[in-house]
Amino acid sequence: MALLEVDNLSVWYGPVQALREISLRVDEGEVVALIGSNGAGKSTTLRTISGLLKPKSGSIRFDGWPIAGNAAHTIARQGVVQVPEGRGIFNNLTVAENLALGGYSDRAGDTAVVKQSRDHALALFPVLSQRLKQPSGTLSGGEQQMLALARALIARPRLLLLDEPSLGLAPRIVQSIFRVLAEINREGTTILLVEQNARLALRLSNRAYVLETGQIQMHGPARDLAGSDAIAKAYLGASAGNSSEDAASPD
Repeated sequence: MALLEVDNLSVWYGPVQALREISLRVDEGEVVALIGSNGAGKSTTLRTISGLLKPKSGSIRFDGWPIAGNAAHTIARQGVVQVPEGRGIFNNLTVAENLALGGYSDRAGDTAVVKQSRDHALALFPVLSQRLKQPSGTLSGGEQQMLALARALIARPRLLLLDEPSLGLAPRIVQSIFRVLAEINREGTTILLVEQNARLALRLSNRAYVLETGQIQMHGPARDLAGSDAIAKAYLGASAGNSSEDAASPD
């Protein structure tokens, strides 16, 4: 069953059209990747779904309900939570204070549920337990990304929107973060992922969409796309014959 349905969505930045009637779906329990070159419209898609941008036309339905054009905080309370590119943490607040913001708009208003979610997030990222009183701006880049993810998980998303979670991070940290993403997906969180590392994105995902210049050029099972010569040459840096098995195999 589709948890998210985007139909003929168009978005403009002033006179420039960023998205051109794109359609996609994310089924409950899936990981779906959006891949494409810089400026293709991937981040614009996430920002429109989460309510940070208003579409010119088209529809967005979450769990059957129309959400296109709704306020971002309303959409977040429905269970759509975004981790933005660049992490979006508050550098002058402590780790604990940043985490507390994740439970600010808890849908149930239950402090016990917020505490349980916080404990679970800290179990996924145990290094944050050692940094709770530390200003967030003094964390390493990897720790800041962990904090952004942990804060989002405390909000108990039904759909987690991730924008470039590996950006600027060391390979060891990236692998650790993607292991956590696979774990939270197994626990039931649906994920829509924008990721520059197409190999990792396709490995984690069930399905993927390829965006170019604001239009969807290709979509299908991640394994099939990873096996495509066109995708391999454009985004994986190799031919499908050399890379498809590595790119498509799950962790």
